[in-house]
Amino acid sequence: MNRSDFDRFCVSLPAVENVVQWGNASVWKIGGKIFAICSHWGPGETEKISFKCSDLAYAILIEQDGIVPAPYLARAKWVQLTSKDAMVEDDIKAYIEEAYSIVKAKLTKAMRTKLGI
Repeated sequence: MNRSDFDRFCVSLPAVENVVQWGNASVWKIGGKIFAICSHWGPGETEKISFKCSDLAYAILIEQDGIVPAPYLARAKWVQLTSKDAMVEDDIKAYIEEAYSIVKAKLTKAMRTKLGI
């Protein structure tokens, strides 16, 4: 999944917002809370997708080749895909949807109402 595909998928989720920050990373949020990031840190670097996951998914995923605890976010159970072969696109989409759901569930009822979700 490249950045264009990543952005196209994330924008399809309800009530999301996108900001570009941290050196041109595509950061996706719901209610101001981040659920997924696609970053690219320089010439020759591949795009890296990071997302929030459940405790169990985190424990399983970091044992897989091409998946590491996400820099700066690992303590909050985020993983980063470090290679394009780490996960097939359908699985990436499923994990991003789960990340979205995890973060959405932590929003206040007032915020969910404001966002219409």
